[in-house]
Amino acid sequence: MRECILSILRQQWPRLLGLAAVIAASIAVSIAPPLVLQRAVDGLAAGNIAPDALLLLGVLYFALCTVSGLIDTGRETLITVLGQKITHGVRSAMCRRLGRLPASYFVTQEPGQVTSLFVNDVDTLENLFDSGIVSMFADAFTIVSILAVVSHLSPGLGVLLLLCLPLLFLLTRYFQRRMLQAQLDNRRAIAKTNALIPETVANICTIHLCQQEGYMHTRYLRAIRQSFAAMERSNFCDSIYSPIILTSGTAIICLMMALSVTSGTLQEWFGMTVGSVVALIAYVRRIFTPLEAIGMEIQSIQSAVAGIRRLQDFFALPLMPEVPKKCADEKAAASSKLPPLVIEDLAFGYGEDPDLFSHLSLTIREGEHVTLTGRTGIGKSTLFKLVLGLYAPRAGSIRIAGLAPAEIAERDRRRLIGCVWQEFCPVRGGIREQVTLGDPGISDEEVRQALALTGLLSLCQSLPQGLATPLKDAGFSQGQLQLLGIARAIVKHPRLLLLDEITASLDAATEKQVLAALKRACRDRAVLSISHRLYETTGGRLLELRRP
Repeated sequence: MRECILSILRQQWPRLLGLAAVIAASIAVSIAPPLVLQRAVDGLAAGNIAPDALLLLGVLYFALCTVSGLIDTGRETLITVLGQKITHGVRSAMCRRLGRLPASYFVTQEPGQVTSLFVNDVDTLENLFDSGIVSMFADAFTIVSILAVVSHLSPGLGVLLLLCLPLLFLLTRYFQRRMLQAQLDNRRAIAKTNALIPETVANICTIHLCQQEGYMHTRYLRAIRQSFAAMERSNFCDSIYSPIILTSGTAIICLMMALSVTSGTLQEWFGMTVGSVVALIAYVRRIFTPLEAIGMEIQSIQSAVAGIRRLQDFFALPLMPEVPKKCADEKAAASSKLPPLVIEDLAFGYGEDPDLFSHLSLTIREGEHVTLTGRTGIGKSTLFKLVLGLYAPRAGSIRIAGLAPAEIAERDRRRLIGCVWQEFCPVRGGIREQVTLGDPGISDEEVRQALALTGLLSLCQSLPQGLATPLKDAGFSQGQLQLLGIARAIVKHPRLLLLDEITASLDAATEKQVLAALKRACRDRAVLSISHRLYETTGGRLLELRRP
């Protein structure tokens, strides 16, 4: 993860330099107004300042305050842009890694864990730069600059501040540790809540049928209460930190005033002119303002640290070896002489679990149809995912036109493999986008041919906007959506077609229509399916999967 962030920062070096320059300008401008105010007050007290000079000092004071506000606005803008660039880069790197994680990672993770990483934990990185480490860096330099000016104007007050700052630093570290633990507990509770949401949605019918709403409510309530309890601890620390800082500032000013009037030596040591008193009070308030802000920034930093620890664990996960992509046209494997699918001595299992199947061998040639059978959970859909390259086998090999699934270049994938799942997954856009999935290499003629083969062409052409009609406005039934899924799978004329229980949720009339379309689509193609009805319609071979 460190290399990822350093790479992003190297790309953003112009913004980093600009941010450093703006922070330096902000500090320089912020310490100037009290000095101008001192000059004006001392002149008025001595009665030796001209009206024009006093007016000029007043205009300069307000101009510096205005410029300080503008610079602070520019600083916050640059911090926000930089934070967004970093989070965008981190999410992109995470997406690249996600595709190379082994199947065991997805098996062991609860639903919602990955979503929480990409959304909640990465968002804390932006907070880290928006209102965390960069702001704290600027506040720390502001404190050092003000301390230097105060020591020059009043050595005594400088000593008082130097004595107080270590104590305040120790206090800050104490609250930092307390907030860190609270933020870690809150992250865990949020992850549990995110895991419960998809679980509830997926099992909502069973929950209602078994009348277990109370059980799910208790689980939600427990996770939410854990999150609230952690946030309460964090908020309590933050709520008492700021008053302590403000009270300390007031106490230091009172102590300075009391010591300065005890003797002439102390008065001289504290530099007690009328103007210096006004300037020093302003500086003391200014030096405690960034300290108070640090109390707010600690919460953002600790929240980010808690998220970063989870992200570091994600980036530390071992990846599957990256397989170089190969173009099918560059190998003899693309020749029609090689079978579309060859499985040899295949074995696979999830995580540390035993093999779902082992020593599995299968060859499917053009025009052949093989239907998988076996009890639920035996690994039929898993075999599909292995063929698609979503999982890597423990042993053995899979070859699609002579290529391992992971070796197939993106431009060749749809030309070699087509897959239809039990549920149609729509994408944003019209009918054309549902079939092409945004592939510019697929022509409208190819889309029309695929729709004609499934029997949807006349219906799609009769829609108000034709192929450009948004899917939500087409009013397709469940069976028509499944036909649209078949058109999506065959539009690039793949050599191998995978069909996963695509008629399971259809009524008898719709099933008959889908089976007729499939019979046309499966002609002269190698087909691997999970569907007894399709087997009864198109024939072929049965392959029963069994436990080793």
